[in-house]
Amino acid sequence: MKRRKEDLAAALTLPVATFQLAEWGETAVVYVRMKAGADATPLLAGLPGDMCQCPHWGYVLEGAVHVRYASGEEEVCRAGEAFYWPAGHTVWVKEDTSFMEFSPSRELKRVYDHVGQKVTSAA
Repeated sequence: MKRRKEDLAAALTLPVATFQLAEWGETAVVYVRMKAGADATPLLAGLPGDMCQCPHWGYVLEGAVHVRYASGEEEVCRAGEAFYWPAGHTVWVKEDTSFMEFSPSRELKRVYDHVGQKVTSAA
């Protein structure tokens, strides 16, 4: 089974980020594009610890993703690097960035539903 990232269905579209998704079994495959200055932190408010509660495995295609974990530790994942972000994290970017991530579908849906509600109530 294969699919081009450009052919993935739109799962979440925000002014500063797009998330295109395919589900294969219990795994969500997501192509994420974030514009310079995008910060997921405000959209995660209200989740436990105000952080994403879904683990992600992935690969940064371009740019860099800044990550803060529940422990307070921070790191930067740059283009060409693979990553694992456990549940309990937030992300932001300082430059246009794209990455592929692989996540458990059920947990990811909960996060996307929460973010969708935050965006809808803000409009």
